[in-house]
Amino acid sequence: MLGISVIGYGYWGPNLVRNFSQVANARVVSVCDQRPERRAHVESVYPAIRTCADVRDVWSNPAVDAVAIATPVFSHFDLALQALRAGKHVFVEKPFTTTSAQAEQLVEEAEKRQLTLMVDHTFVYTSAVRKIKELIDNGSTGKIYYYDSVRVNLGLFQHDVNVLWDLAVHDLSIMDYLFERSPVTIAATGMAHVPGQPENLAYLTCYFDNDLIAHFHVNWLAPVKVRQTLIGGAQKMIVYDDIEMSEKIKVYDKGITLSDNPADIYQLKVGYRAGDMWAPRLDNIEALQIEANHFADCIANKRKPLTDGTVGLRVVRILEAASQSIAQRGAPINL
Repeated sequence: MLGISVIGYGYWGPNLVRNFSQVANARVVSVCDQRPERRAHVESVYPAIRTCADVRDVWSNPAVDAVAIATPVFSHFDLALQALRAGKHVFVEKPFTTTSAQAEQLVEEAEKRQLTLMVDHTFVYTSAVRKIKELIDNGSTGKIYYYDSVRVNLGLFQHDVNVLWDLAVHDLSIMDYLFERSPVTIAATGMAHVPGQPENLAYLTCYFDNDLIAHFHVNWLAPVKVRQTLIGGAQKMIVYDDIEMSEKIKVYDKGITLSDNPADIYQLKVGYRAGDMWAPRLDNIEALQIEANHFADCIANKRKPLTDGTVGLRVVRILEAASQSIAQRGAPINL
């Protein structure tokens, strides 16, 4: 029986406790949070789960085999490093760390101790993203030309990270999973409209080593909530709308055809193809439940997680470079 302790019971912690409690051959042993009111809430909802205010109680508990960290970003590195050194497997909420150097150290520590290190990139485990991955891998879309994402809403301002680290991290993890390759150059611009606070609006462009390009628009100061991604392929184009309830993915048989006929030299060489649209059926399994089961399975069978520390490191490298680019007013940064 895998014993799990959840560290941090704020916004995301309750979701982790609920989903890890449903994993077969696993149980939530304890919840650690410094706030007495949050510990009291755990005790009222889950009387069988112990609570504590000091993480040292987690490290010294032999019943705890793994920890799930759902605390502010600045604390991820120290907590994860302490957990690994205490011999615990680690599941860390996104973003993984605040620097790539920290991420590299955690990856090395986990490998040295042969412990499972997994980053909570939840969207990778959604049925919608898994279906998109299937369509790309089986050749349905043809060569991918671009990835264009908008993730905006009003509110939820963060004080320790800018909007890219908070929102774009989702789309960067999706991009990393779908394309299985990293950009070579990035450029980003952003603006902070609240004095003394991080950027609340940003645009990020990722350039790859061919003609693939990815663009991300994120904003905490938008009048509406939009979660939409366009993926353009040579054969098919995909619209992924995470807010849509019944048809999150729509696949369009639309595109262009190019003519190489010498007779067309004085004619427009670009033709247009317009076919059908279809919406594939998706399952309704909660992504975090799939993710929790995956974490437990990787520990039990010594498998590499789909979103392991190396994936988290690649995403942090892009975010780190993006912050550098913003500071230089959009100057390109080579990775």
